[in-house]
Amino acid sequence: MDLLGALSEWRVAALLRNSGTAYALVNSAHVASIGLLFGAIVTLDLRLVGAFRQHPVAHLAPPLVQVAGWGFAFATATGFLLFSVRPLAYLDNIAFQLKLGLLALAGLNVLLLKINPRWRVAVGGGTPLASVRAAALVSLILWMATIVAGRWIGFLM
Repeated sequence: MDLLGALSEWRVAALLRNSGTAYALVNSAHVASIGLLFGAIVTLDLRLVGAFRQHPVAHLAPPLVQVAGWGFAFATATGFLLFSVRPLAYLDNIAFQLKLGLLALAGLNVLLLKINPRWRVAVGGGTPLASVRAAALVSLILWMATIVAGRWIGFLM
């Protein structure tokens, strides 16, 4: 049996397929996790592009990055559980493919921001310079597009 077939036969996947309540709870946890992730990212990105100037990036960034990290971890875990219910159908879904591509781009954007020396300057109390502001703007666009693609999945299943 192939890996995706085995995944769809997993006891947890079968439980989610056969229990509307279990599926609804995992789906709700996924939405809540995305809320944590996106809420933290939007707040930080908006600050980096110039909003909320009265709140220093040095104060906002550490807790917001941590909340975003936890939101991402929970969204990944719950997303995997949802995927396990119908892995082949998800992989054939163009919106799911788009979502994965957008997630990869968003992750690359985060990585590039984190290795940018100007990020450390901004988090250290300096003014966010153009490359940091550009990364924040790209982040806003990519994460919003990822959410749209994620919502689109259900309309194509």
